[in-house]
Amino acid sequence: MLTTLAIANYRSLRALTLPLGRLNVVTGANGSGSGKSSVYRALRLLAETAQGGVITSLAREGGLQSTLWAGPETLSRAMKRGDVPVQGTVRSEPVNLRLGFAADDFGYAIDLGLPPPIPRTMFQHDPQIKRECIWAGPLFREASVLADRRNGAFKLRDGRAWQVLHQNVPSFDSIFTHCADPRAAPEVLTLRERIRGWRFYDHFRSDADAPARQPQIGTHAPVLANDGANLAAALQTIREIGDGEALDAAIDDAFPGARIEIEQAEGRFSIGMWQPGLLRPLRAGELSDGTLRYLLLVAALCSPRPPGLLVLNEPETSLHPDLLPALGRLIALAAEDTQVLVVSHAARLIATLERADDCQSLMLEKELGETRIVGQTPLDQPPWHWPAR
Repeated sequence: MLTTLAIANYRSLRALTLPLGRLNVVTGANGSGSGKSSVYRALRLLAETAQGGVITSLAREGGLQSTLWAGPETLSRAMKRGDVPVQGTVRSEPVNLRLGFAADDFGYAIDLGLPPPIPRTMFQHDPQIKRECIWAGPLFREASVLADRRNGAFKLRDGRAWQVLHQNVPSFDSIFTHCADPRAAPEVLTLRERIRGWRFYDHFRSDADAPARQPQIGTHAPVLANDGANLAAALQTIREIGDGEALDAAIDDAFPGARIEIEQAEGRFSIGMWQPGLLRPLRAGELSDGTLRYLLLVAALCSPRPPGLLVLNEPETSLHPDLLPALGRLIALAAEDTQVLVVSHAARLIATLERADDCQSLMLEKELGETRIVGQTPLDQPPWHWPAR
């Protein structure tokens, strides 16, 4: 389980360190640019390191220059009080975008920066990975580093000494791409597979042509696809090899007396939803947007193969407010088997989640363009140190 998420110089997140528990809610005033969407995007960017796509993902966001914190390197007390205008100062560190996390057993951090002006290349705007570290335990110390990459050189701790495994790791590739060797670097492989197991669900499509509304070839689906295309198969998989009672209870909690039936025709699965008073089930194409999205969230949260981390971005989208307490109870139940992080601004959903045991509620706000956690003082922040370049 992750205990700390750290982000530096990503959009409005100049220096944000979030404590994490089993169930986490990140919230802030909607439409105010509090930074909750940036937290979600930063966590997705961090997950891309294990997929080999961190540089490409940054490029889709406009490149490093577009995603970097746009304010001064530091905000003095006088600036915050309004005694002096916000202005740039002499930089003490190189330009960087840093992401990291810590768990009880391992920690990881990546530092991205600008390429040198020479040699000239057409990829001059691509960020470069300057340093990556994996360390033992929840807190970074140079003595606890297990795997270390500085620019192109990658070395692995070997007792009290270091073993250099690579001298020229490409500046655009993470160590998870080049150095995850099961024999030489098992720590890198272990952490890569752990990160690859994280799941993100964000704004399922519910229009008439949405994949979840179409009949699909039915195969075992213990994991709901990101676009929900295998919804019918995922629900049937839960019923056959997962917790079918929890599935039925989640449906009944939101739609009393309703039940889901999976139909098969020529190998293709489709959804039918029986509701009280109807003589036939409603097909997927007849379900409202909110009902379809709720079924998608049920399939994600009742997965018979729970992930290490499940992240939901604004799951309340298109849901009727009366469905939010049922969704909150379902999320709290899922958090018994997996770590869950929910980004939301829906008051009824947040209130339901906050009543759950061990819920970590983090409200974000902006001060002079910088996102911070409401009520968090320096003494409240979880301990975190960035590896130096």
